[in-house]
Amino acid sequence: MPLFMDVHTLDAPVTLDDVSKAHAADLQTQGPQGVQYLRYWVDEKHAKIFCLVDAPTADAAQSVHREAHGLVADEIYQVVEGA
Repeated sequence: MPLFMDVHTLDAPVTLDDVSKAHAADLQTQGPQGVQYLRYWVDEKHAKIFCLVDAPTADAAQSVHREAHGLVADEIYQVVEGA
């Protein structure tokens, strides 16, 4: 299954705790979409969130975010993991 990295750029400050809660909501929602959110990173200073997701399509990954908490990514890239 393809691997995607999505990028959220927020207009307001973001905390690791806020993102942790959103990630938990993703995990609760992802199953029916055939999606697996794997990891996330937060840049609090620049109000950015990065999510690594195993999904059949970018749209499926976005659908989980939309359903779980409404915070869809501004950008999403198909990526390949290196060694």
